[in-house]
Amino acid sequence: MTGALVADLEASADERVIDVRDLRMRYGSKDVLDGVTFSAQRGEVLALLGPNGAGKTTTIEILEGFRMRSAGDARVLGVDPAAGGERWRARLGVVLQSWRDHGKWRVHELLHHLGTYYSDYSTARIQRPWPADELIEVVGLTPQRNTRIAHLSGGQRRRLDVAIGIVGRPELLFLDEPTAGFDPSARREFHELVHRLTDVDDTTILLTTHDLDEAEKLADRIIILAGGRIIADGSADQLSRQVEGESEIRWTRDGARFVHAAADATAFVRELFKQYGEGIADLEIRRASLEDTYMTMVRDFEAGRAVSGFER
Repeated sequence: MTGALVADLEASADERVIDVRDLRMRYGSKDVLDGVTFSAQRGEVLALLGPNGAGKTTTIEILEGFRMRSAGDARVLGVDPAAGGERWRARLGVVLQSWRDHGKWRVHELLHHLGTYYSDYSTARIQRPWPADELIEVVGLTPQRNTRIAHLSGGQRRRLDVAIGIVGRPELLFLDEPTAGFDPSARREFHELVHRLTDVDDTTILLTTHDLDEAEKLADRIIILAGGRIIADGSADQLSRQVEGESEIRWTRDGARFVHAAADATAFVRELFKQYGEGIADLEIRRASLEDTYMTMVRDFEAGRAVSGFER
């Protein structure tokens, strides 16, 4: 690879990590993707949500360079994924829903071996690969360092899946249902790892999950796909504000607990304090959850009603 091309790749670090415009995919007479447009910045966690058949997997496979698009433009780390070479691929990480090969390998030897494939792709900014012992500690597998993969529990195996996906210190990480099989403690530790990757290593993460609570906790932005189109794009709070509905207000007064639903929570709370002042305690306002918002938006789309800010 020429020095000029390497310099171009390094320069792309300051550009949008993902830039998709009018992406289209057709199988025969069926449009699986119909004008999908979105972008992702460095260090951003983007959740891609949608019902089965919405086009999530097709979108990700196009971005990973595993599927050719029918039309539109796509740039991943400044490169068209349809033409991405090995140096470009070394900058990506993928964590699939399951990965079941090499059961006879031990954890450390597998990660060390896989890491050797990335050593030629180090740059002044990113040293590759991630040292195996450090990576094992980061994903919480130190006690299993010398354990054969076939003997790992389901949760430990999932941690190894994550380690395999990030052994090359990716600038863009694709996570597909990353915490499936995790217990609550392992899930919390994984969330801390995601925050470390974005905050410390400036990794961009594209996440697909059916766990909407997890998406709400992790994602800076959420994109909802339905029928091959984007029907919503924004933070969980921004999306909830687009859906008409009532907020739940909880408070206590004179030792009694009260719950009330109101379309305009601010006006209700203002009136509440006007009447009872300092007698109000333990005030809590709950907006619609991401699950409520998601279900409403998808239901409205399927019923032929446009989501606010988006057209069918």
